[in-house]
Amino acid sequence: MFRPFKLKAPYFEIGPKVYMYGDEALDLAIHADALCRKFDVDIIFTAQYTDISRIAHATTHLKVFAQHMDANPVGRGVGAVLPEALKQAGAVGVLLNHAEKPLSLSVLNETIRRADDVGLATLVCAATVEESAAVAMLRPNMVLAESPALIGGGKRSEDDALEVARINAAVQAVGNDILVLHGAGISDEHDVYQIIRSGADGTGSTSAIMRAADPKDMLSRMIEAMTRAYREKTTDQRS
Repeated sequence: MFRPFKLKAPYFEIGPKVYMYGDEALDLAIHADALCRKFDVDIIFTAQYTDISRIAHATTHLKVFAQHMDANPVGRGVGAVLPEALKQAGAVGVLLNHAEKPLSLSVLNETIRRADDVGLATLVCAATVEESAAVAMLRPNMVLAESPALIGGGKRSEDDALEVARINAAVQAVGNDILVLHGAGISDEHDVYQIIRSGADGTGSTSAIMRAADPKDMLSRMIEAMTRAYREKTTDQRS
C-alpha cells in the first residue's frame, strides 16, 4: 500500500555515501538538523546503516534515510539489509536504485512494496526523463533525478530548466503526490540556486559537501541559497 510522505518545499538531500561515517557523520547530521530549524526546511540525510540509530536519536528535524535496503522477509538472507531493522533503528525512509547500487524494475517494485509495508518512505533514483516516468509508475514517494554523467563532479548546463520541466511533467503525469528531487552536478551554492530557480522543488549534494574543506560551511551556504532561490521563484510566480 502506497504510504504518503510529505516534505515542504524546498527540500534537500545529503548523501554521504562512504565518504563519512561515525562521529564525523553525526557531527554533520546535527549541524544539518540545526539548519532545518534555522531555515524551516526539510533535509534528508542518507546515512551509513551503522550510523542510522545514533543520528536518529541525536536529531529532531532531520529525515534519516538508509542508503539501500533489500526486499527480503524476516528469516534467511545473510548480508541482506532488512526493512524492519532499518525502521527499528530510526530510519524514516530509504534511497533506492542509485547508479552505484542499481536495481531492475521488477526488484525495485518488490523493494518499494516492502518499504511501504513497514512504513519507510522511498527515494528512487532515475537517470532520464523516460526512466523517471517508469520509476514513477512504481509509486515511490520521491523520484531523485540524477544523470550518471553528472554524479561525482559533473557540471550542469544551460539546459537545466528544460530538463527539470520535462522530468517534473513526466512524474506528475503519473501522480501529483510523487515528489521530485533534482540532483547530481551540484558543485556549490550557485548550482543549488540555479537548479531551484530552474523549477526544482528540491536538490541535494554529495561530493561537493563531502570534499569541501569545511563540509558544514558548504552545507550552510547551499541551504541558504536554496531557500533564497525558492523564495524568489515563488514571488515571481505570484507576480
